[in-house]
Amino acid sequence: MTGPSTDAEKHSVRFVHASSESSRLLSSASKRNSIEFDFNVRPSSSTGNGSLPSPYSKSYDYELVITDKTYYKRFLYISLTVAFVILAIGLLPHFLPHKNNQHGPSKNLTLAVNQAITFFDAQKSGNYPSNSPIRFRGRSGLQDGNLSNTPADLVGGFYDSGNNIKFTFPTAYTITLLSWSVIEYHQKYADIGELGHIKDVIKWGSDYLLKVFIAPNATSDPTILYSQVGSAGNDSQNSVPNDINCWQRPEEMSYKRPVSVCDATASDLAGEIVAALAAASIVFKEENEYSQGLIKAAKKLYEITEKEDQIHKAATYTTIDACGGEARKFYNSSGYKDELVWGETWLFFATGNYTYLDYATTNFASAANNETIDDKGIFYWNNKLTANTVLLTRLRFFRDLGFPYEEALGISSNMTDHIMCSYLSEQNFYRTPGGLILLRPDYSGPLQFAATASFLSKLYNDYLTLLHRSGWNCTNDAFSLEMLQSFSTSQVNYILGDNPRKMSYMVGFGDHYPTQVHHRSASIPWDGQYYSCDEGDRWLHSQDRNPNILLGAMVAGPDQFDDFSDERDKPWFTEPSIASNAGLVAALIAHLDPPRISAASKGPNLGLDLMGIFEKVHLDS
Repeated sequence: MTGPSTDAEKHSVRFVHASSESSRLLSSASKRNSIEFDFNVRPSSSTGNGSLPSPYSKSYDYELVITDKTYYKRFLYISLTVAFVILAIGLLPHFLPHKNNQHGPSKNLTLAVNQAITFFDAQKSGNYPSNSPIRFRGRSGLQDGNLSNTPADLVGGFYDSGNNIKFTFPTAYTITLLSWSVIEYHQKYADIGELGHIKDVIKWGSDYLLKVFIAPNATSDPTILYSQVGSAGNDSQNSVPNDINCWQRPEEMSYKRPVSVCDATASDLAGEIVAALAAASIVFKEENEYSQGLIKAAKKLYEITEKEDQIHKAATYTTIDACGGEARKFYNSSGYKDELVWGETWLFFATGNYTYLDYATTNFASAANNETIDDKGIFYWNNKLTANTVLLTRLRFFRDLGFPYEEALGISSNMTDHIMCSYLSEQNFYRTPGGLILLRPDYSGPLQFAATASFLSKLYNDYLTLLHRSGWNCTNDAFSLEMLQSFSTSQVNYILGDNPRKMSYMVGFGDHYPTQVHHRSASIPWDGQYYSCDEGDRWLHSQDRNPNILLGAMVAGPDQFDDFSDERDKPWFTEPSIASNAGLVAALIAHLDPPRISAASKGPNLGLDLMGIFEKVHLDS
């Protein structure tokens, strides 16, 4: 991977003055053993006596008089030999083995992007497409939604990880992040032939999100949000099969899959769905009918959620047992303000309606105050504030709106600088001996946090590059864009194999990667045989490699000492998830070399769509 191209170095030019008088070289007593060079140097065109030749004139006449051919031949042989030696010395480094550079451009990122997106094909639920590149998957979950009090069509979406549960909260986060990466870098996706692929994944998710939100038909009707399909079960009732204690392929599920239902008070869940639908609407802006449908649903959900916030009924979805009681074990939400600001920010970009920006900027400080200490500077499914600061900073940099937004946008810009400084200083966050940043050292799965930090830092680097900035100052230090680029690249390279174990933590990439991924579909053979829950346990505890390669899946990753156990029954090492892979895809596409452009193009070519996100944002609104 390479960073933005640097300017060509300017070399000084030396002017050599030659005398027109004859010079005698290799002189001896014998006139026969001499070679005489007569340099008659003069400009090809004269500007008159005493005047200087044009500085652009490069044509000169040379008169060479040779008086002895023996010495002339010897001179030619020596000259050719010297030239050959110089050429050989110059080419020699290209044939010598190179020492591996940890942060060098050694990765095939085109392949990595393709594989990382392909992981989502393996996670699809519902009527499985026949043209999928994943051959060990089929139709599944076709009865999803039938067990709710009000039966609903909840077929589709994505299985969250190695289990068969569908969680709405991380699904919405995944679609928002993938959409953001397309909005910024769609030129790169198109250049490598992956734009259609990533848009298919996003649409698969946005179609499902349209299903999980049921708007009221009348003022007396409740708002319905479906937060989960499937169950982890009750610890005291492990004899009842569920999506956790039954190790079974999704195509063979026969146990009951209950549905978790929320109302409009689940504001974090609603806010993330708003963000996902709004961001996806920008991705599909050329498909006007579909895009407008996404915007319509996002606006309706925002209106409902804002009323709950105004009357102080807003809450996190995992504090409501019927809504997120089970999700609390997996995706416990620590607050809702960041999701509301996040959703309204994306809705502003999708519509250009300043009402949404008013809410986002007015409530930004409140969201920042609600951010937990453990989440500061981290972007993942539970904390959107870090990414929101980058989005608002982008707005300030390239579409400064002035009053009354300058204060909030200025605060965001300062926060973004501090976040980037925290990534680089190593005083805020520890690193493993191999260089992986530990944003949540007390939390397993460090790769998901490193991936989003890599994405945000590369994205911010691109913003500053377009502004012709070379660096910025922090409280005690100054940092350059080269340092930021080096950090962001190092995290992607660590994931792809530049680590002490020399292991790629993305399945299928390189020669050495995890083979016992904690994943039901990957670990059970696709051989036409039915395997019950009990029979599936045999595959869970097997020491054999997975029979199916879960291409592109980023596992949870190593511990704080770079140690890793490739064991299926240790999910804290080997389990992937859609939320984690969304961050990986974003980081990979950000670091991919930009498409080639013509030499006539002005400015740095970063493969980033600078103004596309502002298509609906008009300064005269």
